[in-house]
Amino acid sequence: MVEFIALKKHYLTLSLFGLVALLLFQNSKQTVTYFATYQQKLSNFKKSQDVLLKAIERSNLNKIEDHEQIKLQISEARNDLKSADFWFRYLEPLAYKKLNGPLPVEWETEVFEKFEAPYKRDGTGLTLAEIYLDEPNPDKLELERLIKEAIQATAPFYADSITKHLNEHHHFFLCNRLFLLNLAAIYTTAFECPNTELVIPELCTMLANVKEIYTAYNESFPNTPLSSNYLALFENTLDFAQKQPKDFEQFDHFTFIKDYVNKLYGLNQEFIRKYKVVSRSNMDYALSKTNTSIFNKHLYQGQNVKGVFHRVKDKETLSEIEQMGKLLFYDPILSGNNQRSCVSCHKSTQFFTDTTVFAALQFDKKSDLRRNSPTLVNAPYNHLIMADGKHISLQAQIKGVITDPSEMGGNEKEVLQKILSCADYKKAFKKFLTHTPEEKEITIEHVASAITLYYSKFSQHYSPFDEAMHQQKPLGEEAIKGFNLFMSKAACATCHFVPQFNGVKPPYVGSEFEVIGVYDRKDKHQLSADKGRYEVNPATETLHSFRTGTVRNAARTKPYMHNGAIANLDELIDFYDTGGGQGRGLDVPNQTLAPDSLHLTKLEKQQLVKFIESLNEDVPFEIPPTQLPLSKNKMLNKRKVGGEY
Repeated sequence: MVEFIALKKHYLTLSLFGLVALLLFQNSKQTVTYFATYQQKLSNFKKSQDVLLKAIERSNLNKIEDHEQIKLQISEARNDLKSADFWFRYLEPLAYKKLNGPLPVEWETEVFEKFEAPYKRDGTGLTLAEIYLDEPNPDKLELERLIKEAIQATAPFYADSITKHLNEHHHFFLCNRLFLLNLAAIYTTAFECPNTELVIPELCTMLANVKEIYTAYNESFPNTPLSSNYLALFENTLDFAQKQPKDFEQFDHFTFIKDYVNKLYGLNQEFIRKYKVVSRSNMDYALSKTNTSIFNKHLYQGQNVKGVFHRVKDKETLSEIEQMGKLLFYDPILSGNNQRSCVSCHKSTQFFTDTTVFAALQFDKKSDLRRNSPTLVNAPYNHLIMADGKHISLQAQIKGVITDPSEMGGNEKEVLQKILSCADYKKAFKKFLTHTPEEKEITIEHVASAITLYYSKFSQHYSPFDEAMHQQKPLGEEAIKGFNLFMSKAACATCHFVPQFNGVKPPYVGSEFEVIGVYDRKDKHQLSADKGRYEVNPATETLHSFRTGTVRNAARTKPYMHNGAIANLDELIDFYDTGGGQGRGLDVPNQTLAPDSLHLTKLEKQQLVKFIESLNEDVPFEIPPTQLPLSKNKMLNKRKVGGEY
């Protein structure tokens, strides 16, 4: 009875929210149609949640017919959710995780929380309810909880703080941008749809509902409308999706994104600029207003590659800083023994990694580092740096490596003194100091920022896959098939998201970590002892979890995984195909990768490799400097370009 009264009060509150909002919008005839559409779709979803909850309450989960009835109601509720997903996911993203959270617990750190400790977010809602329902002996009370909390999470969508945005055009184009990004990155995958048979039907339902939203918006906002050519292209997009096979493994993800979604995104970006759209949401923190393609390297900013030089705009000064950064990258003066440089572990001829070893030597030259050297190419597209997300900035990572006794064994103060003993370095940094008013003296931040500015420029290049998406060059048929596999049967895209194919998904404000059960590089029958993210944020879910790296240039950046345990692409694909560590019989109770086999054929694995190879970027690496700046300390002038090991 207490729960019933609480739920009744909850619905009364929702009704009051809706009444107040409706009264507000009735004062603005211009937006009545649009708001009515929002209100109707929200109401439909709330009703379907209620029907689902009642079905669970009346059910006997041991009866097959009751089990199937609940599944049917979940499916209907999902369709109603998808009809309003356009608004929900953008307007209140944390509440959305309660409506349809893909994971029971998330610890992801969003961009605007970089300076706060990660905190636990519990997921509830339809996806988790469906997954739980299929577990052996599900508990009815737990199933009810997953839906009740989702119902409570619907309340914010009636609140004035949310509905007031519907009275202006700004939110619409920002909602639409996120919708289009998700069309490319997650809506055609099984990222949050546990029944893969419903991925494409749900997609078609969503597209049809968005068409209704577009019509209502244009009627209510005639001064800032979607253009006729946009609407025509969207109509073709819907038509394409409806004519595709309902099996998401047969869906042409490549053509869908290339010929439809990416073009729609470019047009929407034009509207954002033309209508002077203003964002008031952290959801837009990282995204650019100026780029016109999802596959443009300026789509989002993960890192400030300039560091303390962020105010510098003129190309000449930036070029001078880059040159200093290049010298420093090759200069072992950064290390404690003046024998080791950045390029010791990040070979500039090998995409700034080392493809010849599982892991580089430690500073003492006696043993290997416990982790593989990751490529620095495309590192700026991560919000958290290192395999465990230890650092929030590229500059912090540089300083961390310099002072790590197992890596470069240096001391910040001593390293800076050695650098400033070189006249060329000192003169250059004194000149650069005028551009960093927040720093009154030359600091290690200037050094780290010059280095990150240097190597980050190699992340601005494109691959044959990008050229195909930009309609510049065709892509081979086998690579296209490989991409479609990547997005569907191979389940790669549920962790490696378009366009960087790393763990940063729309709206590109957080870095994901996964537990896949990587084995020890010396014994494949043992789980790697590395605790990963757990060392930074101890929690049951983070044990053995690692930041999802990029697939870009993966064909050139072996070996793979945090410890370099997997030697080549064939072995890598086999590892995923067999279900990771759990699939190989290792004890990984918190594994996030499904332990079941993907049943990939030999041909399909070859096609995946072809797609991965199509992500090889055309990076023009530079030749090393011929000499390093001279120091007042003659002993330092014995150091070698690139170091000795």
